[in-house]
Order: sequence, then structure tokens, then C-alpha cells
Amino acid sequence: MTTPNYATERETTEGRVFTVTGGDWDQIVSSTDPINDERIVVNMGPQHPSTHGVLRLILELEGETVREARSVVGYLHTGIEKNLEYRNWVQGSTFVTRMDYLAPLFNETAYSLAVEKLLGITDDITERATTIRVLMMELNRISSHLVWVATTAMELGAINMMLYGFREREYILDIFESITGLRMNHAYVRPGGVAQDIPDEAFPKIHRLLKLLPKRLKEYEDLLSGQPIWIERTTNVAVLDATGCLALGVTGPVLRSAGLAWDLRKTMPYCGYETYEFDVPTHTDGDVWGRYQVRLAEIRESMKLVEQALDRLKPGPVMVADRKIAWPAQLAIGVDGMGNSLEHVAKIMGQSMESLIHHFKLVTEGFRVPPGQVYVGVESPRGELGVHAVSDGGTRPYRVHYREPSFVNLQALPAMAEGGLIADVIAGGASLDPVMGGCDR
Repeated sequence: MTTPNYATERETTEGRVFTVTGGDWDQIVSSTDPINDERIVVNMGPQHPSTHGVLRLILELEGETVREARSVVGYLHTGIEKNLEYRNWVQGSTFVTRMDYLAPLFNETAYSLAVEKLLGITDDITERATTIRVLMMELNRISSHLVWVATTAMELGAINMMLYGFREREYILDIFESITGLRMNHAYVRPGGVAQDIPDEAFPKIHRLLKLLPKRLKEYEDLLSGQPIWIERTTNVAVLDATGCLALGVTGPVLRSAGLAWDLRKTMPYCGYETYEFDVPTHTDGDVWGRYQVRLAEIRESMKLVEQALDRLKPGPVMVADRKIAWPAQLAIGVDGMGNSLEHVAKIMGQSMESLIHHFKLVTEGFRVPPGQVYVGVESPRGELGVHAVSDGGTRPYRVHYREPSFVNLQALPAMAEGGLIADVIAGGASLDPVMGGCDR
């Protein structure tokens, strides 16, 4: 009769207890420990601070190793694209600005460029309006990347960096408020130009930001780049090479961190970007560290673009001359919020009955857009943001669909996470920089 290696297990107040009398421990527990040959399915989110919004991740774990990862989206669905079909073309700017709420000016610009292409007025957009669009988009790119550095550092344990990143972002939001009246969701870029010119008080704020940021970026790098924990948590983590990026449609800093210098501002220029001097930062490692380096470098390149745009701002109108398209606006803050100034309204009403009727029809009904369909892409902070706009000849869009980089890039998460540790899912997902407002539009 063979003597057993261990006595029968017993339950105690401290849990299950084995009294081992000999033999190999791995062999002993293999037949009784359920964790040894079973996997655990864990829900991360959709209400989790490390999922960059209401993103749900279903992770199948073996110990701490991720064997399967699935992304579940749709928890923030707002129906913005469908709503556009029930509003006139100009009102669309108010809706699309709310999609990727960290890059509202990119949503507005891409939409406006598509509408202008349908109208056939792309070449009629004034030089000042185009320059203002570039200026605002690059400021928005800086603010978006600052949020990325801040939140990613927080998720990996660097709480101070979160505070500093949001501190600098406040400078930019203050500039946006001076120019558009709002910190976010501006509806500032509109078909035909921009809502109103840049006020004089905004320029000193922009110059102050450009003087401040280089010093602050150096502080970020001193805080993070030489920090052993930060290096350990980002180097060789969530690797995705250029081949994987292309196979999955990944664009933006994630693609450039894998070594491919694909940037629509260079490869398919718009808004006159081909006339600006700037570089496209790349990295070769294709990991979280590389994406961190690329985004910091892009902040510096955006600062160059902002300086060039300021130098190019020449006096002139900021809306097309065609009064059948140009949205009348002289905005001011009133007791009921932002809207046309009382002086501007009085001027419209006092000109003539025909002028008043035209203004009424333009605001309520809107202008007609010739039938057709176009696609326009811009380089948002997260990658290629494309607009497919379809017109049936009416005053409202027949269909508007966005190619949203957050939605496309999220399908790379399983490729990054599977085979790695659950802790690295946080770093990898954060390095994609998804914004669920854009993903679930």
C-alpha cells in the first residue's frame, strides 16, 4: 500500500490547509488548486480610471498574464453623426466639436473642409481664416498631448506629472476662451472660415505660453525620462511594429513611434501646411516609451508652427465674401451666454427688410450644398481624422461619417496586450490615447 504524499486537506478560519509529508509541491497542488489549470475572466471598466473613459476591457488571465483581450465600446454613444442629418450644415459644427472632446478644433476643421469642398469654395477661404485654423489646431494638439502625458503618468503612479500637465493645459484653455468664448466644444471653425477674429488680448497670452512651455517640457523630462520606474514601465511594453500598425489601420503617434513618418500635414497637406517648416518626429522601438518620446517632440514642433502662424497673420476677413454662405457673427458674452452682440443684431435689423429676411433664412434654414460626396482627412493628435460627407442638394447633410482614430486604433489593444502582464494593459491602452467621445460618436 502506497503512503500518500499529503494528508487530506482541511478547512480552517484561515482558509484551506494542507499538511505535506513529502513530494514535489507543484505535483501536489496541480490536482487540487483550481487556479493552476483554469483561467479567470476579468472585466476592466467600463467605469475604471485607467481605461481613458468608458471603455470596457474583457481580459482572460492566466495568473497575471493576459491570454485574451477584447475591447467593448459604445457606452458613451451620443448619436452625433445621426443628429447631423437633422440640422443645417453650419449647425453641424456645434455637434462634431463634442466628439473627441480633447481635440474639438480638429473635428470642426475636418467637417468645415469637407463642406467647403462640396460647396466648391476651398480656394475662397481667406488667408487669415486658414492661418487662424492652423494656429488653433496646433494649440489644441499641444493641449491634447499635455493631457496624455498627465493621465498616462498618473496611471503609472507619477501623480505629480498629472498635476503639472493639467496646469499647463489651463494656459491653452484660457487662450481658447479668450478667442472663442469657451474652453471646450467651441463651434469656432465653421464652413466658410471661423466664427470671429482673434481678439487683441489673446496674442500676449499665446506669446507667454510659447515662452513658458520649453522650460516646462524640460521639467517633464527631468521628472520622467530618467526615472527608473517610468523607464521600466514603458520600455519594451505594448510593442507594435510598423507592420502591425499598417495591418490594423493604426495612425498618429503610435504609427510614428514604430518608425514610419506618416503625417497627413506632410503627406497629404491641407490648410497650407506644405508652406510651414516643421519635422515629423519618429521613434524606432514601437513601445510605450517611443510613443512618449514622439508626443513630447510633437509638442515642440507644434510650438514652431504656432510661431509661424502668428508671423503670418495679416489683416483681413475671416469669413468668405459670399453672403449666401457667410455666417453672420460678432460674438459677445451676454446675460444669457455667448451669442451675437446686440450692436450686431441691431445693425442687421436696421439695414433693410431684405437683409433681415436673408439673415433669418440663413440662420433657420441654412444654405444649400450641391449634391455629391467627399472625403477629407486631417492629422489629429490621435491620427487620421477623416470626414466622409454626402449631400443630396439640400440644406442638411444626407450623411456624415467620421473615420475616428480612437475607434480604429483601439483594435490594436489585443495585439499589444495578449501575452503580457495585466499591469501592462494599462500602459499599452493609455499609449493609444483613446478618447471615447470620438470612438462612440
